[in-house]
Amino acid sequence: MAAQIYPSILSADFARLAEEAKAVEGADWLHVDVMDNHFVPNLTLGMPIVESLSRATDIPLDLHLMIEDPDRWAPQYVEAGAGSVTFHAEAAAAPVRLAREIRAKGARASMALKPATPIEQYEDILPELDMLLIMTVEPGFGGQPFLDIMLPKIRRTRELIAKHGLELWLQVDGGVSASTIERCAEAGADVFVAGSAVYGAVEPAAAVRTLREQAGAAIAAAPWACDH
Repeated sequence: MAAQIYPSILSADFARLAEEAKAVEGADWLHVDVMDNHFVPNLTLGMPIVESLSRATDIPLDLHLMIEDPDRWAPQYVEAGAGSVTFHAEAAAAPVRLAREIRAKGARASMALKPATPIEQYEDILPELDMLLIMTVEPGFGGQPFLDIMLPKIRRTRELIAKHGLELWLQVDGGVSASTIERCAEAGADVFVAGSAVYGAVEPAAAVRTLREQAGAAIAAAPWACDH
C-alpha cells in the first residue's frame, strides 16, 4: 500500500479548525484526537466539533478516541461524520463486537495500543479490523518525542499482518516527523499521523507531500514491502 499522511488537528489552531483543515488539502485523512481527561490526562474536543468539522472539509475524518467506554461512544462518532474510528484496546470491553458495530455503520474500524500494550495478545482479532494504531508516544499530549523502542513492536505487528494475509493498515502516531518517518516505514508502518511536523511548518500542505514522499521511498525499499 502507498504511504498515507494524516495531519493531526491536535497541533492546529482550534479557533480556526475549518481553515486549518483547508491548509492540509491533499492529505489522505484528517486525524482527530478525542480525549476525555479520564482515559488520558487531557481534554480536547467532542462530538459537536466533529460534526462541524465533517461539514467543513472534504478530507475524511480519522477519529482517535482516547476515552473511557468507547463501546458506548464510538458508534456515535460514526454518525457524527467519522470515516474511521479508532478505539483503545485498553478501554474497550468488547473489542470484536465494537469493531463490527463500527463497520456495520459504514466506517473503518481501528484499534490502538498504548506503548506498553503487547500486540501478541490481539493477534486473533486482527481480521476484525481495518487498521491498527501503534502509539509511539504515551497518549494524551502532542509534541512528545518519538519512542524508538516501539520500532520492534511495529515490526512484530507487520509480521502478524503478513502471517494472516491481511489488508490491514498499520498506523503510527506520536513524534512522527521528517527525522523519524523513514524508520517507522522501514519497520512496517504505512499510515502516519503527523501533528507539529505538519502544522508547525510554514506550508502545511507541502509538509504533507514531503512526508509522504519520504515514507513512500522507505516503504519501497523495505524488506516487508518487497516480500509482500
